[in-house]
Amino acid sequence: MQSLHLTVEEQAMLRGRDGDGVALAMRVIVGQARISEAPRLVEITSAHVDSCLYHGQVSLDFAQRLVESGATVRVPTTLNVGSMDLIHPGLVRDQELAAAGRELMAAYVALGGTPTFTCAPYQLPQRPTFGEHIAWAESNAIVFANSVLGARTDRYGDFLDVCAAITGRAPYAGLQTPEARRGTVVFDCRPLGDFLRDELAYPLLGHHIGSVVGAEIPVLVGIPNDVGEDALKALGAAAASAGGVALFHVVGVTPEAPATVDELPVGVVAVDTLQRVRRELSAAGSELDAVSVGTPHASYDECVRLAELVVGPPFKVPFYLSTSRLTRDRLVADGVLQLLESAGVTVVVDTCTYVTAILSPDWKHVMTNSAKWAHYAPGNLNVSAVLGSLIECVASARAGRVVLA
Repeated sequence: MQSLHLTVEEQAMLRGRDGDGVALAMRVIVGQARISEAPRLVEITSAHVDSCLYHGQVSLDFAQRLVESGATVRVPTTLNVGSMDLIHPGLVRDQELAAAGRELMAAYVALGGTPTFTCAPYQLPQRPTFGEHIAWAESNAIVFANSVLGARTDRYGDFLDVCAAITGRAPYAGLQTPEARRGTVVFDCRPLGDFLRDELAYPLLGHHIGSVVGAEIPVLVGIPNDVGEDALKALGAAAASAGGVALFHVVGVTPEAPATVDELPVGVVAVDTLQRVRRELSAAGSELDAVSVGTPHASYDECVRLAELVVGPPFKVPFYLSTSRLTRDRLVADGVLQLLESAGVTVVVDTCTYVTAILSPDWKHVMTNSAKWAHYAPGNLNVSAVLGSLIECVASARAGRVVLA
């Protein structure tokens, strides 16, 4: 086993020079570094903390112990979604969960985290740049930071994320290292042709790739050079939920994509493959109780597009849009939020409908434009999901039944 080298500063933190909270956080980081056989720790420039999402009393106990010990973050730290919409508290149906979620979210703010409460921190103004070492949790944030921004983060889970924020350190292992970031398998997407101009191509492609490769690093060939960040967001989120993808490369698009892929195994992606994936993610039938979009959190551009689509006849079923509070502020300033709400859209912030008790437990048929939501919601909420484009989601909400193009 490779020995772990700690600097004088790191040894001092571990011994308790900066207090019990920092020492506890350093013990966690050092323990993980030894498990991953890291030769050293690396200084990080930012963190994104997923452990502010309530998963039981241990979630709160750990955060409160850090607060009581005087620990605070030492790098800019954004906070992931919590279990509560703090702006619209009445949306959460489980008041016991809401109270615990609120307390946990407050604890992470007390530790110095910025109350962003979004699963899409890459949509915030200050996002990491190419080559920066960061410690981000939340699977879709990890894969976007690594793939699209070219920042470096491994997959960090609850408690490890906040410990990295408090110490400003992460193990120099996994995707923090250049050798671990090379592609391992190629997907030739050229046979998809014009289908790659369809918004559903990217969540479907991501789900397919994640299901096939697990935690390997896929390289995609044939994606249009002008593909947008929202499409790459949908691709990465689906790949990270269906598998363990934390980094993908798109030749000609993403910053670390290889110039040649001649020596890697190649798989060809056809349209009928993605059509099969859509059938697998969608329940049969036309029954519909609600629509939920915005997983990961909808970008400002996605919200504006939805506002353009909802002008017209009213909805026959509830329609939910999840986004960040920062994006919501922009929507308020531009008058877009009023358009959405007047059309019957319920805007959810700080959380997401598949992790928090917002949808009625009586609803069993829910439509979404997110492969990630369609993957997780059946198990989390006991619903039957249907995956559709944003246009199909709006048309279905108006019809009160599933309408597919």
